[in-house]
Amino acid sequence: MTGTTPRRRHSPAVYRRRRLAMVIGLLVVAGVVWLLIAQPWARAVTADSSGVDSSAQRGPDSLPVPSSQATVGGVHTGAVEGAVVEGASPEATPTALPCVASEVTVEAVSSADTYAGDQNPQFSITLTNHGSDCTLNVGTSAQSYTVTSGDDIWWRSTDCQSEPSDMTVLIAAGQTVSSASPLEWDRTRSAVGTCADDTRPRAPGGGASYHLSVEIGGIPSTEPKQFLLY
Repeated sequence: MTGTTPRRRHSPAVYRRRRLAMVIGLLVVAGVVWLLIAQPWARAVTADSSGVDSSAQRGPDSLPVPSSQATVGGVHTGAVEGAVVEGASPEATPTALPCVASEVTVEAVSSADTYAGDQNPQFSITLTNHGSDCTLNVGTSAQSYTVTSGDDIWWRSTDCQSEPSDMTVLIAAGQTVSSASPLEWDRTRSAVGTCADDTRPRAPGGGASYHLSVEIGGIPSTEPKQFLLY
């Protein structure tokens, strides 16, 4: 044999140190990869600039308003004049109970107390909820306007109503809502079957007294509103 020196076997402690160094190296590489992907500094910048972590503030995305509903104070898409929605909150799926008639005050409103011969009266509805939050159909299908002179019914809005629509809204406790747009009376006598008749009798003027009564959602006005025609 030659004089070659045999290889010296390392002690177990050396192998343990090498394995530990390898594990630490893998952990460092994994940490660097995580930092590059997660980028936690971007989150920290957002928090520092606003004072609050924006990711913690974000909630579910808002649901879009259906086309058949309107925003607060708007008019239902399919509704005609006289829809009582000003100040109310349209609800596609109301969670409150229906309004109780004894807790709601309905008022008939006229645009003036007296009308000259060339003026047509304009009517509105105002209602106040004296109870807890409740829902009510305030669409044109649930409304009626009636004009009387003594015991004589001169005009009803339902006689010639076209395409009535429903609109259920949420009325908050203590809230008062009113018509988004008034309903005009042409001062003629109405009757089913005479809606297209241009020769309908015209209501007498000269200071004649008339009374307006309204109903909405099955709740009638507390008292009629008087006005005079000249």
